[in-house]
Amino acid sequence: MGLAAAEAHQFHVLAVDDSIIDRKLIERLLKTSSYQVTAVDSGSKALEFLGLHEQDDQGAADIPSLSPDNHHQEVEVNLIITDYCMPGMTGYDLLRKIKESNVLKDIPVVIMSSENEPSRINRCLEEGAQEFFLKPVQLSDVNKLRPHMLKGRSSVDMEDQPNFNKKGHGTNTSS
Repeated sequence: MGLAAAEAHQFHVLAVDDSIIDRKLIERLLKTSSYQVTAVDSGSKALEFLGLHEQDDQGAADIPSLSPDNHHQEVEVNLIITDYCMPGMTGYDLLRKIKESNVLKDIPVVIMSSENEPSRINRCLEEGAQEFFLKPVQLSDVNKLRPHMLKGRSSVDMEDQPNFNKKGHGTNTSS
C-alpha cells in the first residue's frame, strides 16, 4: 500500500443520497480511492450521524444519551458529499445546516445533481459548497476531493505535504 493510499485511509467521507443506486455508485468510487465511506439515505440521517439534531426537535431533549458532551462523536468526517434533490431535506438545506453549525461548518461539502442548472449550482457554491458534481459522478470527480480534505486538516498536517500550497511560489519576481 503506497503512501497516498495510507493517507487516504484516514479520510472519512459521508455520502448522502436517497437513491440506493446512486449511493452504491458513489460509495464504490470513494472506496476505489480508498476513502472510508459512510452512506446514508437522507439529510436528516446525515445530521444525526454528525451529531447535529434539529434545534426545534423537542423530543430529543428527553433522550439522555443526547447530552451536549456527546457532541464530538468518535467519527471524524473529513468531507460530505450529498445529492441535491432529496425528499424532505434537499442537499442545499443540508449544506446550510452544516454551515450554520459551529461544530460542522469547517467540513467541506460537495453537492451532486443530475440537473445542470447554473442558478442552483451558484446558489450552492455561494452557501459554501466546495464543488458541484454532475451525475453520474466519475472517478475524475472523486479525485478532486482530496485537496478539500487536506485543506480541512490542521496546518500541522500540511507540513507533511511538501508540494501542497506551493503554487505561485517564485512567480512574483519583478525583474
